[in-house]
Amino acid sequence: MTWRAPEITRKNEPYVGDERTMLEGWLEYHRDTLLLKCAGLTAEQLRTASVEPSALTLLGLVRHLAEVEAWWFRENFARQSVDYPYYIPDNPDADHDVSNADAEADFATYQREVELARAAAAGRSLDETFIEVGPKKRTFNLRWVYVHMIEEYARHNGHADLIRERIDGVTGD
Repeated sequence: MTWRAPEITRKNEPYVGDERTMLEGWLEYHRDTLLLKCAGLTAEQLRTASVEPSALTLLGLVRHLAEVEAWWFRENFARQSVDYPYYIPDNPDADHDVSNADAEADFATYQREVELARAAAAGRSLDETFIEVGPKKRTFNLRWVYVHMIEEYARHNGHADLIRERIDGVTGD
């Protein structure tokens, strides 16, 4: 039997709530949107590039966002040690190289990183600050991470929408 990306029922974004409810709700909405754009596709379809010369694929986006979740929530904010599954120092964009990727395993990695990101932020104040890992040493707070992640997903979900339309003509939310 051919593996296909799981079907998903996306929850609506929150219409009313406090700041934390809105930030978490919108991030969940965008996480679900990425999965919705992949739903029902085979591994081969998920590896289909958007349009030349771009090598952007739905599977590459899933892999990329798994690492972005780990980078901001776990390594930077929670100061956890992260073993990145795709990052290679000589090729920082290796997450987008899906030529030999295992789509089913990559979806499991994505789901695991989302769960770990949720756990890293659970019960923590949006005002809690941290210093960015790396040479820049900028100071951020958890609120910024949520806003940035919403922006990151929104941008890539736009890409995902176009890629999905190219693959099988499916458009929409």
